Order: sequence, then structure tokens, then C-alpha cells
Amino acid sequence: MRRIKFGVLLLIIFLGILIGSVLGELIGLMLPDGVVKNFFLISVDAGIGPTIINLNLIKFTLGFTFKLNVIGIIGIAIATYMLKWYK
Repeated sequence: MRRIKFGVLLLIIFLGILIGSVLGELIGLMLPDGVVKNFFLISVDAGIGPTIINLNLIKFTLGFTFKLNVIGIIGIAIATYMLKWYK
């Protein structure tokens, strides 16, 4: 069994989240109102709120938020499954 670099693993998981979330939003927009649409549009927001770093000369505002939905989780699973073809 070969070892996968940590950076590559994070990149694959991030791409799975990104692609899955976009697909989830598109599917949610195409479906009519109802239980199925609500299921695909349920999401969890996680992240770090804006943090201000003031250096008197330069002022930075840093922060990020992840919005993960059901299709995003499926995207992560597919992306990690596809790791077995990574060389």
C-alpha cells in the first residue's frame, strides 16, 4: 500500500467538497419545492469569523467559512475513493 502525501489528501478532499457543494446547489435550484429540495439545501456552516490584524501601517482581515451540504459529503466520498488511481 502506497502512502499519499498529506497535501494531496487535503487537496482531494477540498476539491470533493467544492464540486459536491456546487452540484448540491445546482440540484437544489432545479428541483421543485418539497422535502427532497429541502434535503439537498440543508447545509452546515463552519469556519473562523473575520479576525482583524492591525499593524498600524497595514490592516488585515482574515477569515473563512465552509458551507457543507449532503452532496458535498458524497463528493468527499467519491474524491477519496478516486485516490486509489492517484500515482
